[in-house]
Amino acid sequence: MKKIERALISVSDKTGIVELAHQLVTRGVTIISTGGTAKLLKDEGLAITPIEQFTGFPEMLDGRVKTLHPKVHAGLLSLRDNPEHQKTMREHDLVPIDLVVVNLYPFEATVSKPHVTFDEAVENIDIGGPTMLRSAAKNFRDVTVIVDPADYKPLLQEMDEHGNAASFEFNKRLAQKVFAATAYYDSLIADYLGDAIPGLGKFPATRAFGYRKVQDLRYGENPHQQAAFYKELRQPEPCVTVAKQIHGKELSYNNFLDADGALELVKEFAEPAAIIIKHTNPCGAATASSLLDAYVRARETDPVSAFGSVISFNRVVDKATAEEMARMFIEIIIAPGFSDDALAALRRKKDLRLLVVDGLEEWVNAPARKHGGMYTRKVVGGLLVQDRDTRMVAPDELKCVTAKKPGAEEMASLLFAWKICKHVKSNAIVFARGTELVGVGAGQMSRVDSVKLACMKAQKPVTGAVMASDAFFPFRDGIDEAAKAGITAAIQPGGSVRDKEVIEAADEHGIAMVLTGMRHFKH
Repeated sequence: MKKIERALISVSDKTGIVELAHQLVTRGVTIISTGGTAKLLKDEGLAITPIEQFTGFPEMLDGRVKTLHPKVHAGLLSLRDNPEHQKTMREHDLVPIDLVVVNLYPFEATVSKPHVTFDEAVENIDIGGPTMLRSAAKNFRDVTVIVDPADYKPLLQEMDEHGNAASFEFNKRLAQKVFAATAYYDSLIADYLGDAIPGLGKFPATRAFGYRKVQDLRYGENPHQQAAFYKELRQPEPCVTVAKQIHGKELSYNNFLDADGALELVKEFAEPAAIIIKHTNPCGAATASSLLDAYVRARETDPVSAFGSVISFNRVVDKATAEEMARMFIEIIIAPGFSDDALAALRRKKDLRLLVVDGLEEWVNAPARKHGGMYTRKVVGGLLVQDRDTRMVAPDELKCVTAKKPGAEEMASLLFAWKICKHVKSNAIVFARGTELVGVGAGQMSRVDSVKLACMKAQKPVTGAVMASDAFFPFRDGIDEAAKAGITAAIQPGGSVRDKEVIEAADEHGIAMVLTGMRHFKH
């Protein structure tokens, strides 16, 4: 291991950089620096070599060109144990650079601003920084490279342990971190530019996805699986990724899935709503004039399944609702907020996880809801990418195909059931009365079995309820089963080769049927 004798420091995020520079100087390290970093270090009384003095060439083009120079990159890329490299270095009066401390222009923070201009974004694309990082990381056998201020302290510890040198394993670990950081950085730029280019399309031939780790998880779906949670950039809507946990145990992998399912469903409703999720499927849902009423009605859908569930609200949780929930074991409550007395009631349960999603109530009541991101799903050896299913049929888009027409109350109930059905695993059947869930048949291999399951699971009377189906009925048997249960109206996409037979069955049983022309499979 060779001692670190010369360092190049150029950072946008100056957290901890002055202290690091002081520590390096006390260890006999010569510091080369650029622009604002050089000024800061000079102002702190540190002797540094400006980059233009080191290269013999001035910074130019508004700072766009300052480190893109052979003296810099030869100093980073030359192999110390290669005689030809060292001969060339001597012939051209070049010196090695042993340490690079660089972090990049704040492109991510810039494009996250609400009203950033395209030109602003482009000017925050760093060129020299990634180039130096990659040069140093490629030559990690001889060069230590740091992109994250969190590594300043470990660097100094490493130098103290190895006589001002850094070990091969330490350098290799930092090099991997650099390539991950530059790959992420480039993915953000590619994604931003892709959005800004008309006609490029959503699915280019190659696509990079940039995610940043939020936290490690205790385990995955099962205890023998390891897991972590990552977030994506530029998410314009309230979502589980931006939720703040204010109480309770750490979230697990399955908790995140259930919380996401609960939140995405409650976002369908502008009126006060309560959603109860178990294993990503709704087992309770209702809207009402008060949050307490909505919660009680939702819980009554299936009180047994509600035990150990995840509950979401689209209004601030009040004391009365909190005290009612405190009577039952709940895993997670997610809402736009909690009143002080609601928090006092809920925090008595030390393991109950409370999540706050800022802006949720405003978002669900906005005249135009802004959605973001694509939906990705991993398969072994590949990745499926699609638009998110954010569409919802409007009342004037429905087509009644039966002799009996749904009344106003039935139509409101059908639309409520349709919103719920969209978030149930296929094959999905939902029974509803008014604006409360009655029964759910989820994830069955045949649609008629989903109807039977919804009847079996229903704790409230089914007679007089309406039915929603996420996809068409392939046979009339599903309608026949619904009729036996007392269903009075149905909503479904239509599109089966046996639509005529299914509609005839509805007419035989006096069931009103409307078609959406839109399917909502959820696998």
